[in-house]
Amino acid sequence: MPASTTIEVVGVKQTINSLRKIDPQLQKDFKADATQIAQPAINAGKAVYKELPLSGMKYGWTQRDRKLFPFTITKAVNGVKMRFDTRRNAVGVILIEQKDPAAAIFETAGRANANKLGNALGFVGAGRTRLIGPAVYKARRGIEAEMTKMIAKTMRDVQKDI
Repeated sequence: MPASTTIEVVGVKQTINSLRKIDPQLQKDFKADATQIAQPAINAGKAVYKELPLSGMKYGWTQRDRKLFPFTITKAVNGVKMRFDTRRNAVGVILIEQKDPAAAIFETAGRANANKLGNALGFVGAGRTRLIGPAVYKARRGIEAEMTKMIAKTMRDVQKDI
C-alpha cells in the first residue's frame, strides 16, 4: 500500500530552511537572487552616508577594549549589508543592516534614553534610525513585487520537489 505525504511550506523562513534541507545549492541560489533583487534598497542605504555627522566623530573612541569610533564614510557605506535571519523568534527574515559600529551608534544614539550624543545628533524615535531606515523603506516599495514573485515561485518549486 503506497503512502503519500503532503508538506506545506507556510512562509519565507520555512522556505529558506526547506531549501537547505532539500539542496544547499538551492538555498544559495535563492539568497543570491534575493540579494540581487534587493540591490536597489542596499544601494539606497549606502547612498545616505555622505558626510561626517559631528566633527568629534572623527576621533578614536574605545569602550572596554572595543574600538567603536572613528566614524568614516567609507566604513559606513561598506557596513550596509543584507542578512537572512531564519531563527524561530526572528522579527524579519530579509534584513538590511548597518554592521559598522560607529555608523550603528550614529543611527541609534538617543532612541532608548536621552544622552549627550543623541541630543547632539537630534531626535530619533523609538525603533527608528536616522538615515538608513527611511532610505531603505523608500526603496523597498520598488522591489516588493519582484521579491514576492520570486518567493512564491521558490515556494512552489519546494512543494513540487517534495
